[in-house]
Amino acid sequence: MFTDGLKGGMDQKAVKSALHAWFHEVLRARWKSPADILKTYAHASIVGKDRVVFNIKGNNYRLVVTISYLHQIVFIKWIGTHADDDHIDVKTVKYGH
Repeated sequence: MFTDGLKGGMDQKAVKSALHAWFHEVLRARWKSPADILKTYAHASIVGKDRVVFNIKGNNYRLVVTISYLHQIVFIKWIGTHADDDHIDVKTVKYGH
């Protein structure tokens, strides 16, 4: 699970719960474009034609995803704190890097 890197952190359960809620919302979503995402997630950042950054757990964490609108698939690329976010390029980051 993506929260494994947060093990031992005080926020682990809260982050896992927030991610779980986000995941279930995404399962029901039928996004056809970035505009559809912004209707539900006004504070999401569209950083490319298929890349979006979501704020998780009250804006304490960021979740970078790539979306295939045609196939209705969301690929998680990265999750971390806002402090960690300062050390990555959200346009190119890949899971595991």
